[in-house]
Amino acid sequence: MTAIRDPGVSGVSRRSLALAAFSTMVEWYDFTLYLYMATILSRVFFGGVAGSLAVTLAAFAVSYLLRPLGALAFGSIGDRYGRRAAMLLSMALMTAAMLATALLPTRAQVGPGAAGALLALRCVMSFSVGGEYTGVVAYLLEGARRDRRGLVTSGAAAASEIGALLAAATAALTVGSLETAALDAWGWRIPFLVGAALAAGVWVLRSWMEESPEFDRQRARGTVPKDPVRHALGAQRPAIARGFAISALGSITYYVGITYIPAFLTSVGGSGEGRSLWLSTVAAAVVILVTPATGMLSDRWGRKPVLLALCASAIVLPAAMFALMAGGDPSAAILGAVVLAGMGGGVSAVGAVATAELLPGEGRMTGLALGATTATAIFGGLTPLIAQLLIEHTGWPPVPGAMIAAVAACALPVLLTLPETRPARA
Repeated sequence: MTAIRDPGVSGVSRRSLALAAFSTMVEWYDFTLYLYMATILSRVFFGGVAGSLAVTLAAFAVSYLLRPLGALAFGSIGDRYGRRAAMLLSMALMTAAMLATALLPTRAQVGPGAAGALLALRCVMSFSVGGEYTGVVAYLLEGARRDRRGLVTSGAAAASEIGALLAAATAALTVGSLETAALDAWGWRIPFLVGAALAAGVWVLRSWMEESPEFDRQRARGTVPKDPVRHALGAQRPAIARGFAISALGSITYYVGITYIPAFLTSVGGSGEGRSLWLSTVAAAVVILVTPATGMLSDRWGRKPVLLALCASAIVLPAAMFALMAGGDPSAAILGAVVLAGMGGGVSAVGAVATAELLPGEGRMTGLALGATTATAIFGGLTPLIAQLLIEHTGWPPVPGAMIAAVAACALPVLLTLPETRPARA
């Protein structure tokens, strides 16, 4: 069937843009699900002893270090053979890894080897996810109308949070419906089975997508880079460095300010697992509302002023929000989570389009892998573990907020010198 074309979008149909944007929900469903289920997984795979939550988060952090390698691998595929080919391959691997996770034997069944198997599958998942978000961001940017790049590209962040919302809701329903014994015995598998089915469905839908018009242009002109990594390192180093700084801010505001919250509230704020997960569901809904609004603001005002305003808020607000959430008052916990979610969602929305616009079409996915994805591995995968360890060591609940503020303060000088990437209005 011929797709309906939007005459304002460089030959890419609305259907293809929608499929690209909404397919990112699988990536974030899985990774946020792991964090939302961290306290349960710490019992099922790591024995539930003292320090098992930190070990569970460490497994997340270690596996996340493979994300840049996957981003480079899939980025090279996307830059040499097309964005569509890279996104199809990454989704197929994600589907297999998520299904295998749902079928894993537990520590009670096979002993300590269960934890090793979980870590191995997290590594496979992280590798496959590496090129997923960067591929989608590149595709949306290249297919969007010039004056709507911020709004369209923010769709990846909004859809990602839909995945996080689904993860939070599925986990909360599972936890709330089962006794602890049933949850640890078999109930924990349900959210991962749901994720595997979701990934398989997205792979089928993604097969209908058209190729990026930017990649078609490169093929027609013979400018497709033969060695995308060498091309990016030779021609894109300043843009890669700026993308690293923007993504560092976006990653820590998201992973510490949003996805770490359930573990924080359970271990510090005195909340039960069920209530913490429902609060995360509220935060996810906030992000879904904030991201398109921020994308539209960046189309109207520019990427730089919006990023600067968000960076300033990330310096001032997070420590106070974590202190509020640690007090045990449910209303204060909601306020803190909503403020942090709005801030993290805003940075994710405008950061995606800004980092992609800094790079030329040739080698764009590889450049995003070297800059944005590498920063995400460091400031996303490692920071929940570091936050938990620092809280256990210092006993100071606002320490995760101080971590966000420190990264924002380091990113601020880079943002002050950032060139405006929003296309000039006609």
